[in-house]
Amino acid sequence: MEKIVRQGLLYDFYGELLTEHQRRIYEDVVFNDLSLSEIAQEQGISRQGVHDLVRRCDRILEGYEEKLHLVEKFRLTKELAGRIQELLDRYQREKEDMLLQQARDMAGRIVDI
Repeated sequence: MEKIVRQGLLYDFYGELLTEHQRRIYEDVVFNDLSLSEIAQEQGISRQGVHDLVRRCDRILEGYEEKLHLVEKFRLTKELAGRIQELLDRYQREKEDMLLQQARDMAGRIVDI
């Protein structure tokens, strides 16, 4: 997964667990695409301080994901839901009972996540 997309997903799931200061700086880097120098000047800290804080936030967010796996469960749920949708579309066209059973099985997997 592309780094910036992963950072965004991790932030979406776990960002509220960061401090307000961490969230503000992390958002500026990841979502507002500001440079470390711009953020440093705006926050009154060094560029290295911003860099270290962003790396620390990345580690914190990855740590939450290692423990909770919410991003992975979200990705798997989206994938399974898409496959169910495809099977149901095919079922509508082909009226094959096997496709309906596959959709039921995938839906069961989603429930078990």
